[in-house]
Amino acid sequence: MRATTAISRTFGARCLTPIASPLIGLHRLSAQHKLAVVPEYRGFSNSTSLHKKKDKSRSSSGAAAEDRAPKDSVASGDPYDLSQLHDGISAALSSLKDDLSKLRGGGRFDIYAIESLRVQLSKANKETLRLGDLAQVIPKGGRMVTVLAAEEDHVKSIISAIISSNLSLTPQADPHNALQLNVPIPPPTKESREQAVIMAKKAMEKAVTAVRDSRGGVHKRLQDMQKKKAARPDDVRKAQEQMEKLSEKGQKDVKELFETAKKAMERA
Repeated sequence: MRATTAISRTFGARCLTPIASPLIGLHRLSAQHKLAVVPEYRGFSNSTSLHKKKDKSRSSSGAAAEDRAPKDSVASGDPYDLSQLHDGISAALSSLKDDLSKLRGGGRFDIYAIESLRVQLSKANKETLRLGDLAQVIPKGGRMVTVLAAEEDHVKSIISAIISSNLSLTPQADPHNALQLNVPIPPPTKESREQAVIMAKKAMEKAVTAVRDSRGGVHKRLQDMQKKKAARPDDVRKAQEQMEKLSEKGQKDVKELFETAKKAMERA
């Protein structure tokens, strides 16, 4: 009481009220401060610096894994696995058959040659579409083929694609159907046969190159296995011998397919 009276006398009666106020404010501030500490602590545990260190360790381990990948791939490889060459030869023969079917040396005409032509619908747009997706190509017997367009707006573009091809065909608009084109198939000539043989030879050379490229990929893999000692030298040598035999057979099959097509073109 004496202390309070002294303070009252010194500072006035109003000082009694603020005496408790700082204590209450201090208590509230302390509570607020304690609450504020929680998110700050959590935020620190998820700080950017920790993320960076974690990512860095991941990236370094990932890089190390990538460095080991080629070695592990070669080490676990089978020198006698020639599937790459098998697949390459099969793809080359399939592509050659497809190319030869598009050539007309005379005789029976393959409508696929027309269906596979590319059609540019707009001069402003360089994109082309397959003719077979825009029209039906129907053999009419004898030496006549009918092209039935799905839309009349496509007819002119289809005519242009057929005329500009190397098929030597001249489509004619049907007088009774605006969507129909009649395409007479001319009899083979000496020039058309010779041209077909030239195109067939180019297709054959492309197929031979594809077989050689597939063989080159297998040869490189075997060399890498030998350098890194991922397989026994005797196994690598035997695998190379099998590779050469398979490659030679593939090229032989390609040339035989060409010779068969060539004879058919010359006889037509």
